[in-house]
Amino acid sequence: MADEEPNEAEAPMFLSSVAEVARLLDLDHGSSVPENRRARHLAHAVRKPLLDRANLPEEFFAPLMAAAVHDPDPSFCRWFVEPALYTFGRRRVMTTLLNYLRTGTDAERAGAERAWYCAHLPLRADRSPAYAPDGSRYPALDESRDVVDEWLEYAASAHWNEV
Repeated sequence: MADEEPNEAEAPMFLSSVAEVARLLDLDHGSSVPENRRARHLAHAVRKPLLDRANLPEEFFAPLMAAAVHDPDPSFCRWFVEPALYTFGRRRVMTTLLNYLRTGTDAERAGAERAWYCAHLPLRADRSPAYAPDGSRYPALDESRDVVDEWLEYAASAHWNEV
C-alpha cells in the first residue's frame, strides 16, 4: 500500500499533468520508473527547476494547475502551486482554482480545495528569482481579495461538499 498513490482514480490525470510539466522543462526522468511511481518521481524531478526559473512561459500554467489539482497527495500540491504563484501571480492561480471549484468533478473540487490552501503561501523575494532585482513585483499579480470573497461565497452556498 505504501507504494500506491493515495487516490488511484486521480493518478492518471496527475501523471499526464506532471509529465507535461516535465516535457515543457525538457526533462526525461520517468521512462525507467515503474508506472505506479512515475508521477511522484516526475514531481520530484520538476520541483527545483520550476522554482529556479525567474519566468515560466504561458504554456506552463494549465499543466501546473492541473497537476496541483490532481495531485492525490495533499502534502505535495504545493510543488505546483508555488511556482505558479511566483510566475503567474496569486490572483490568476486563485481564479483558476475557483473555476475548478465551480465547474470541476468532485475529485477536482477536492483538489482545488487542497491547492487553495497552498495558494495563500507568503511570497518572498529570497525564495524565487521571479522578483525584480530590487525585490519587487507588480502588485496587481497578487491582488486577490475579491477572488477570496468569491471563493468563500461559493463555498458557503455550494451543496457539493455536503455529501
